[in-house]
Amino acid sequence: MYLHVLGILLLGMMVVLTGCDNMEDFGGRYATFGGGCFWCMEAAFEALPGVIEVTSGYTGGNVSQPTYYEVSEGKTGHFEVIQIKYDPSVISYEELLQFFWRQIDPTDNGGQFTDRGPQYRTAIFYHDDSQKTSAEASLQAVQMSFNETIATEIIKYDKFYMAEEYHQDYYKKRIFSYQAYKKGSGRESTLTNVWDTPEKEELLKKLTPLQYRVTQEEGTEKAFDNEYWNNTREGIYVDIVSGEPLFSSNDQYKSGTGWPSFTKPIDNGSVILKDDYGIGMKRTEVRSLIGDSHLGHVFSDGPASKGERFCMNSAALRFIPKEKLEKEGYGKYLSLFNVKNNT
Repeated sequence: MYLHVLGILLLGMMVVLTGCDNMEDFGGRYATFGGGCFWCMEAAFEALPGVIEVTSGYTGGNVSQPTYYEVSEGKTGHFEVIQIKYDPSVISYEELLQFFWRQIDPTDNGGQFTDRGPQYRTAIFYHDDSQKTSAEASLQAVQMSFNETIATEIIKYDKFYMAEEYHQDYYKKRIFSYQAYKKGSGRESTLTNVWDTPEKEELLKKLTPLQYRVTQEEGTEKAFDNEYWNNTREGIYVDIVSGEPLFSSNDQYKSGTGWPSFTKPIDNGSVILKDDYGIGMKRTEVRSLIGDSHLGHVFSDGPASKGERFCMNSAALRFIPKEKLEKEGYGKYLSLFNVKNNT
């Protein structure tokens, strides 16, 4: 215990004094996000299971050892960010991304809420190629849910500078000041409008009883008695609730199970995998990134050359044939079928 605390203190000292080029050197996994004021971002992420610690700080700028007052002037090029140390066996990077998007207004390119200026812009700072791929896929999925262009940047992580001590765990140290700031910032009211998820009554009107049971209650449809188990048309499959792209017919194959099966998602990071013990045994559940819909499960008995079988419920999917992709706003996926996008 004492060694662990000492290690954290030494790590903090090293970050403050030198910055940190590669946080992975200290063990664990790290994610770095800019989402406006780091007080609110830190409080939100520290509540997640699997998050070990969250540190407020600065990154992305051109001044060494920046202070809060320098950064707040918006002239150093730094973002206010949080750096998250997490246990990937409990929470995945893709789950962190999903949670990140719902803490921000991704269409705002001038700051966040009442906090204006370049230091409050939103960004995902990727630590490696895997995080970059997941971040790009998640941004694409989010874009499908918005008419406005997503302003959130994806930037290669460089150095992180820990913010002054009084900023760390501000929501715990200054409870009333923090609550007053959070309410006054407009963060909660704006996020409610930006990420207004359909209520149960609305979903019941939009979905069939089977679609609702599968996507919202983790149900399973009957094998060989569903819409897409033997579909052979070219196109993509999207979330029946949110419309986000999930799978391509290029990766679909006949598994003999009676459900639509795929070797992989359409993009890395477009789905989230979670441990599922619902039937008394461990399985890996597949959920959509933005809609958070239950889709099915992934198993390790896929084709020998691929290894995985993403076994999906047709009721969770909507199929868009390639000839309708452009019309329905999915034109960029035409290249999967060697068709040129005319937009």
